[in-house]
Amino acid sequence: MTDLAAPLPVARPAGPSALKIGAWLAAGLAILPLLAIVWLALTRPSATAMPLSLILRYGLTTAALGSLTAVAVTVLGTSAAWLVVMYRFPGRSLFSWALALPLAAPAFALAYGYADLLDVAGPIRTALRASFGSDFWPMEIRSLPGAAFVLSMAFYPYVYLTARSAFISQSVCALEASRTLGSTPWETFTRVALPLARPAIIAGTALALMEVFADYGAVSFLGVQTLTTGVVRAWSVYGAPGSAARLSLLLLAVAAVLLWLERSGRQGQSFGANSARWRPLEPEPLQGWASWGASLFCLSLISFGLLIPAGWLAYRGLSAAPEADRLIQAAITSFGLAGTGALVTVALAAVIAFGAPQNHRIKRLASLGYATPGAVMAVGLLAPASLIWHGAGSGGSQTVALALGLLVLAYAARLMASALGPIEAGLARVTPSMDRAARTLGETETGALRRVHVPIAKGALWTAALLIFVDVLKELPATLILRPFNFDTLAVLADRYASDERLAQAAWPTLLIVLTASLPIIILSRKIMQSRPGE
Repeated sequence: MTDLAAPLPVARPAGPSALKIGAWLAAGLAILPLLAIVWLALTRPSATAMPLSLILRYGLTTAALGSLTAVAVTVLGTSAAWLVVMYRFPGRSLFSWALALPLAAPAFALAYGYADLLDVAGPIRTALRASFGSDFWPMEIRSLPGAAFVLSMAFYPYVYLTARSAFISQSVCALEASRTLGSTPWETFTRVALPLARPAIIAGTALALMEVFADYGAVSFLGVQTLTTGVVRAWSVYGAPGSAARLSLLLLAVAAVLLWLERSGRQGQSFGANSARWRPLEPEPLQGWASWGASLFCLSLISFGLLIPAGWLAYRGLSAAPEADRLIQAAITSFGLAGTGALVTVALAAVIAFGAPQNHRIKRLASLGYATPGAVMAVGLLAPASLIWHGAGSGGSQTVALALGLLVLAYAARLMASALGPIEAGLARVTPSMDRAARTLGETETGALRRVHVPIAKGALWTAALLIFVDVLKELPATLILRPFNFDTLAVLADRYASDERLAQAAWPTLLIVLTASLPIIILSRKIMQSRPGE
């Protein structure tokens, strides 16, 4: 006799589900450019190889630039985070989210502004010579230290955001115990808070260095030759794809180390106290010169990281009317590419997050491109594309479509990890019981995804799309290499004007990028600040 109370058996698919297969395919697309780089470096000889001495100089310059920038962003970002979390001073609530604003400006925007402002013929040094007979300027902006200053101002928010998250997540118990034992505020910071936050600070520094090594627009404009500029030069000047691929391998090795550091830092974070009675940190009021000094420090970071260079570019832009047709066309192209890139990247990342929620191997595979410069992605995609390029027809619409497809794929491969993070955070609210309930009610795997997962993670999907949109809008090297002829984005148009020393014209597309990216950055940074405990 059949037991009517027994649960009905649930039919299970015989093999891997469509979502899991899709997750592996999406991860394969993300790693395709990196595999192509290795293949190209091993199989393609270079008839006009770059001199070894030049490659060595690129490597040493990149190492020096990374070292200087790493020290600067770590000190600046950590100091700002400690002040905002631990102390109360004028403007603290504004600075808590505004310190992230330099992320809205591409590094080349800062390079244009500071190069024009601080160059030998710039207004500041000209005024100094007129007043004192000499400008007494300590540092040439078009130099390695000048580039380190520009990149530090552009990328310190990575350390600020991760360090702030670490500091604010620490229990007050450990800090109070340190004070009770007679430690000064400085000793409490260096011996208790800083060691607890070290994994997060290392992760933030690694993220900043990934951006430093991926940068092309700022360093090339300032005359600093790094491995990334070497990749572009090997491809476009020497016509040596083999040399470009071998230089890319060096960058991939560095990127792998940085990605490992960033992952290790995040996995090693442990900021809570063992006490069950956890209490958030209460900021201590600063008095007198200390309070205004803290405000001035935070205001200086925002000013040097965004307000001064952007303000000077705005002033320079007013001295020349924009070439409206080119600017409008570049804006349409940029927004179209950024929107398409965000849509494709978020879709692929969602397939991975939905199809392999517990498979960390797939996610690590898809995230490898995050630390890879855009120039490396572009060279890697051109290798397999060359196998089918001849069949597309030279100069035809098929060639343009292929180039645009490669460009969007380069964006997706490089930025996949940026989309995976928010989506995974959103999916953390989907419990196994929700899945079981949906399947019990007769939903298929795809139906559960559509009616349960997507509605719950909708906010995370929008957050991921905003992040990718901003990153694509600022991307320069991959677009320079892969774009079809006369297909200029705002970043490419700014680079063209700047290369011709037409900075008044370059100001218009540059500022349009900054203004467009500022709104998403403000929304996201305020959202992050409001989600922290104790805010």
